[in-house]
Amino acid sequence: MTSDIHNFDHHNLLMPVEPLFQIHHDLCTKCYSCVRICPVKAIKVDVNSELPSIITNRCIGCGSCYRSCSPHAIFYRSSIDVTKALLSSGEKVAAICDPTISGEFHDITDYRKFVEMIRQLGFTFVSEVSFGVDLVAMKYKELFENFKGKYYITANCPSVVSLIEKYHPELIINLAPLVSPMVATAKVIRQKYGEDVRVVFIGPCMATKDEALKFEGDAKIDAVLTFIELRQLFNDLNIRESQVEFSEFDAPLGHLGSLYPISNGLLQAGEINENLLTGSVITTEGRNNMLDAVKEFDSRIELIKRNFNMFYDEGCLMGPGTSPGGEKFLRMTLVTEYANKRLTTFDKQTWAEEIACVASLDLSRQFVADDQRLPIPDDEKIEEVLKMIHREGQMHNDIGCESCGYTNCRELAIAISQGLATTEMCHVFTGHNRQEYIQTLRATNESLAKTKTALAESEEMAKHEQEAQKETADIISTMLQKLISGVVIVDEDLKIYQSNKAFIRIVGEEAAMIDEVIPGLVGADLKSLLPVHFYKMFSYVLTSDESIENKDVQFGDTKLGISIFSIRSHKYVGGILRDMYVPELRKEQIVNRLSEVIDENFDMVQKIAYLLGEGAAKSEQMLNSVIDTYKNPGKKT
Repeated sequence: MTSDIHNFDHHNLLMPVEPLFQIHHDLCTKCYSCVRICPVKAIKVDVNSELPSIITNRCIGCGSCYRSCSPHAIFYRSSIDVTKALLSSGEKVAAICDPTISGEFHDITDYRKFVEMIRQLGFTFVSEVSFGVDLVAMKYKELFENFKGKYYITANCPSVVSLIEKYHPELIINLAPLVSPMVATAKVIRQKYGEDVRVVFIGPCMATKDEALKFEGDAKIDAVLTFIELRQLFNDLNIRESQVEFSEFDAPLGHLGSLYPISNGLLQAGEINENLLTGSVITTEGRNNMLDAVKEFDSRIELIKRNFNMFYDEGCLMGPGTSPGGEKFLRMTLVTEYANKRLTTFDKQTWAEEIACVASLDLSRQFVADDQRLPIPDDEKIEEVLKMIHREGQMHNDIGCESCGYTNCRELAIAISQGLATTEMCHVFTGHNRQEYIQTLRATNESLAKTKTALAESEEMAKHEQEAQKETADIISTMLQKLISGVVIVDEDLKIYQSNKAFIRIVGEEAAMIDEVIPGLVGADLKSLLPVHFYKMFSYVLTSDESIENKDVQFGDTKLGISIFSIRSHKYVGGILRDMYVPELRKEQIVNRLSEVIDENFDMVQKIAYLLGEGAAKSEQMLNSVIDTYKNPGKKT
């Protein structure tokens, strides 16, 4: 991420003010590895967006989040543009290089080529910080040997200093009141080459970018480049080892300060006693060891009785500003080999004279408390959160898988209460929810399977019913066509829904012509086919739902027997038209009329039966014989 350089001018180059680290949410995959790795929980997760963000005030600049972010969504404040502005300002600019360069740039065969490559960038002076290490190491030797009952923590690692200022402010009094080798070297360079010299520190650490903001005057650091940024500058300006000649570091040169990248290198540079039996210093390195060491120093220093030499990383040679994938022991070997090589030509007398020249430099410093500790919620709130994440009963236990980034479940519950963490960071909680989701999903799938089966069965039944209905409709249609009586069904608009051949024949030639175009007269207007008094009977039945039965109506040269009835109230009516002059129907009519006569007079016959006796029976037999004759004309009586 490129820094804004619009605020810079050639006379007063102001340091950028944006946060040291930022998360680009468009690249973030919400894996939360940064949240878990942060030692001070300076990264919170927004409940609504579920995206992590860095709380700048709480950050100690260790760079753990940067290294853990596999999608490379975390960026740190770049000093490349700041450095370019300095180099183009026309002022004298000195590069002071951390001794870790010997372990980082193993791809450059000779350190003298490396020095010239830096000069090619435009630097006026190129010096080693190892001389500053020597100065500071001597001050530590004096401090440790002049024991007055108080034990100290070294203040060379800016992440350690920031951790104490923000999260253990009660230990500020125990921070060694000495500047770091970077600041000490800046003071030396300005004393030797002039107060107007601009200073750019090149090193393995990102936290030094914020450390540099705290100093002014002869201690001022104008820009801080990581080794990663230095490599980028070489690439941008196409500076290669094969294109440059040898060049030596500018004086003053360091002695054993070249060992500083290794955690106990400071002690060796100052010839401080490290003997396990008689020494007074404990050296520790690495994230977890450092955190534990601070806690133990706070609670057990009266029993431990040692000064603590601490580094957040496993020595500066494994700092977050070095190239990723570095091999620790290879780098250690390269550092010691470089130191040995320098010692073969080292002029100790010149070195001692240089030390004497800067003996009056003030290398002391003060620290400022910046308490970022949050209030601890009450037990009731913590227990409520523990219950929420299915870890009830863990209030006073140190149990926890630590996959969330917290040492135990109680610590996570506290962070959730403080708004720094979310319940989804707990694997037990997410696993429980996942199991519930899987069970719900399984039940839903089973329900869907049953529904699918039922739907298939329903579709099969519907298919059979549809086939049965079609078959029934075909049968009814066939039966309708076989009837000698005319049948017609009309809708509420008196449009024909269905009719048979007999109806078409009865209506006449016009209906027959329409039938050739529209089979069954479907959709034809009944008003256009039948006289007014005919279709009005259909209208009457539609509106009244009252049937008309066996009404004789004159139609042209023939007489029709009409029955009209409601099929669906106010929607569909059906009509049966019988041509009374068709022989079959005439016989049927006679039979029906005789049956009516018999029914109407049967009571009378019964009344007079006792008078007529068998005569009544014979009369009934004769009438029935007539009926039978009309029904079966070929039968002999």
